[in-house]
Amino acid sequence: MKELVELIAKALVDSPDRVVVSQLDGEQTTILELKVAPEDLGKVIGKQGRTARAIRVILGAAGMKEKRRYNLEIIEKV
Repeated sequence: MKELVELIAKALVDSPDRVVVSQLDGEQTTILELKVAPEDLGKVIGKQGRTARAIRVILGAAGMKEKRRYNLEIIEKV
């Protein structure tokens, strides 16, 4: 799942080398932290959060297959 988010994010941003995805595992939930450059933050979030919502929908659908819940947090990398 981490690789999927990284692949999608790198396709969206201007600085793909500054995209970092970290994974925090819980019992039933996994938190994926997506860190991007400040100038790319708007591209990952999208207008009214549509792009971020779409990524979360993909994660939800893929998580159903694994019987696991995924949460995506988008963080501005300094």
